[in-house]
Amino acid sequence: MAAAPNGGAVSSLPATVPVEAVLFDIDGTLCDSDPLHHVAFQELLLAIGYNNGVPIDDEFFIKNIAGRSDVEAAQNLFPDWPLEKGLKFLEDKEVKYRSLAMERLEPVKGLGKVVQWVKDHGYKRAAVTNAPRINAELMIKLLGLSDFFQAVIVGGECEKPKPAPFPYLKALKELDVSAAHTFIFEDSASGTSAGVAAGMPVVAVLTRNPEKSLLDAGASLIIKDYEDPKLWTVLEEIDREEAKLKNSGA
Repeated sequence: MAAAPNGGAVSSLPATVPVEAVLFDIDGTLCDSDPLHHVAFQELLLAIGYNNGVPIDDEFFIKNIAGRSDVEAAQNLFPDWPLEKGLKFLEDKEVKYRSLAMERLEPVKGLGKVVQWVKDHGYKRAAVTNAPRINAELMIKLLGLSDFFQAVIVGGECEKPKPAPFPYLKALKELDVSAAHTFIFEDSASGTSAGVAAGMPVVAVLTRNPEKSLLDAGASLIIKDYEDPKLWTVLEEIDREEAKLKNSGA
């Protein structure tokens, strides 16, 4: 098994041939939305005098908020508050985030290219996210992907959100595909852990989260964005394996 330069095993993706489906996280994976979430949190936290009026920095955001479920984020931010009050704050933050997204949401570089590759191969696809459904559907719409995804799985509507495997297991069930023939695009350590726990290789996009945290979570491949040559080397290997399979009459 060849080792990737980043320490991940690239051959775990071609091992999914014949590929049945490709799953995508949304925040940080389809779009670089973390800065917008950060701004929304910053503004609302400053308004209540959080942290003695000192704005939260990137390190705090990544450690306590990014990729977390609302319950986990609320508990990290407000350990002394009743959970219901913390979740209400999170709801207000989502309203602020959506207004920012309407103006400023941008796709991760090269997203259109990988979306076209998935379409051209006829693979099934789902978005799997811890974001509230209203956010998920807005982001998908703003990115022009409403017709691309055949299912949108929301962590809060599952037994447990990521980092538990349930959202990814639900996606497999809804698409009627197997973990052995599916791979995932993610960007956070919690999402990567969820995918690995569900039995699938994960390609981690290095949007905002530290590379080490993604490797520690079990990412098979880490890429800068969807134009990263490392990604296309692996996708071309998948194409070759698919062609071999077809030619063998399997």
